[in-house]
Amino acid sequence: MNSILGIAGALSSADTRKADYQELKARIHQELLNRLNLERLTLVAREDAEPEIRELIIEMIASETQTTPLSLTEREMLVGDVLNELFGLGPLEVLLRDPDISDILVNRYDQVYIERNGRLEQTDITFKDNRHLLRIIERIVSSVGRRIDESSPMVDARLKDGSRVNAIIAPLALDGPSLSIRRFRTNRLGAQDLVDRETLSQPMLDFLKAAVACRLNIIISGGTGAGKTTLLNVLSGYISNLERVVTIEDAAELLLRQRHVVRLETRPANIEGRGAIRQRDLVVNALRMRPDRILVGEVRGEEALDMLQAMNTGHDGGLTTIHANSPRDALYRLDTMVAMSNLNIPERAVRQQTASAIDIVVQITRVSDGTRKVTGITEVVGMEGDMVTMQDIFVFDRTGIRQDGKVCGRFRATGIRPNCTERLASFGILLPSDMFDHMKAVA
Repeated sequence: MNSILGIAGALSSADTRKADYQELKARIHQELLNRLNLERLTLVAREDAEPEIRELIIEMIASETQTTPLSLTEREMLVGDVLNELFGLGPLEVLLRDPDISDILVNRYDQVYIERNGRLEQTDITFKDNRHLLRIIERIVSSVGRRIDESSPMVDARLKDGSRVNAIIAPLALDGPSLSIRRFRTNRLGAQDLVDRETLSQPMLDFLKAAVACRLNIIISGGTGAGKTTLLNVLSGYISNLERVVTIEDAAELLLRQRHVVRLETRPANIEGRGAIRQRDLVVNALRMRPDRILVGEVRGEEALDMLQAMNTGHDGGLTTIHANSPRDALYRLDTMVAMSNLNIPERAVRQQTASAIDIVVQITRVSDGTRKVTGITEVVGMEGDMVTMQDIFVFDRTGIRQDGKVCGRFRATGIRPNCTERLASFGILLPSDMFDHMKAVA
């Protein structure tokens, strides 16, 4: 019983210590704001202003340690935290500097999760209170010319490094402000990285490389966080430098290495609810820009109709992603998106357009151990009656889970030779005859 009370007392003491630290940080930060010329500070780079301000913070801490004793480590941490509050995104800065973190998820001010290597884990990072978290959110959205308040409680934004941000506050968020950051990878994965990480096999990659080179229209399908954009970035690397590429995105994430690239991004409505530029507007405009290829970061609405029509009228070689759980579901979702255009096109006509426009559907999945797998490469063959017909070229067979939780399985060819091999040959691309043999493609 005494040991339990001792543990409870230690936890209570730790919580009190943490609260005292947060209070001290807030006090020093506020005093610093009172002393500094904030208007001048916005014109000075952090690296230029930091040495002088660091000395000022150390001086303030020295005067405070009489009431709140701090160790040397705590003092250094406090200096860094106050600087981050002044110049950066406060407690989030330490997470943003970690290249292994792919997502930062702030459920509420005292509960912050991260995703690292495909696994969610809770951190010991906290904000002082809801007002502190809201102040950081306001700093993010104001930097891109947007606002968040009760009349506009949801916002999408982007950090300077390209990371995507979504914030939602009261009255929609019941437990206080919530913030989600999808990190932008500067050290993006390459094709060989995907093979080394067993995201797909070498024969699968060789086939997709050939499909991009001969201008097949490819959709990458998968769930949230499955790795669709990463795979799209890799496949875009196989586009010729001689082609003019136009990319269309809600939030710019694609990083093409080609020289001749025009990047377009949607624009949300302003405070009055006007001025929104949708993906559909950009797809229509891109057709007037003499593109050799149009890449849509993610098709999610009525722009699907314009994209399909473009693919059917000479603008082949398109690449896009879609949220769906299987290749068949991806095509069903396209049907639904086309219906959003309110043009009352017969369902069969829509499916004929889809069957004619889409050549390959690549399904990528984040499996239970956090790794990503290309679980299928499927060819769209044509129409039978009212149904679009498809055939699997490569699949991932899941065989079990090891004791350490790692998913076991193998990539294999189905033994079906794709119809597109004739088109590949017409482009001078001759794939090994045994690539689609069941045993040869096992990885």
